[in-house]
Formats: sequence, structure tokens, C-alpha cells
Amino acid sequence: MNGRNIIGKRVRLARKAARPPVTQADLAARLQVQGIKLDRVAISKIEIGYREVTDVEVSGIAKALGVPLNWLFDEDK
Repeated sequence: MNGRNIIGKRVRLARKAARPPVTQADLAARLQVQGIKLDRVAISKIEIGYREVTDVEVSGIAKALGVPLNWLFDEDK
């Protein structure tokens, strides 16, 4: 594992695969509705593995992107 989290690549993949694609700003807004305060810069840092992610944030990201929580942790696929 490189970086400070293992979900970053999957977050980016899920955002880009969504139809229509979800921007980092869109994701930040979806998280804000859930009471999770992450801005676009924080999401960018998560995606490149630079920022650690709390369990609450991971759960919120999965919900906001409509993906199963465990899918974010599946590094092999």
C-alpha cells in the first residue's frame, strides 16, 4: 500500500464511472448533506492517497457514490 489510505483509487473510479460522472465538488456537496465536511481539496487528497480517511467518512463516501462499503476496500480489482 502506498500513501495514507487504500480507498482513494476506488473513490476516483466510482466518481468517474457514475452516470453522469460525479465531480469532486459534487461529492463534497453530497457529503455535506450527510454532515461530513470534506471539501474538493480534501477529496483530491483522498484520491491520491495523501489524506487519511475516517470510518465515518468512508461510510459517507460509499453512500454518496452508491457503492458497497466493502467495494471501496477491494484493491485487487
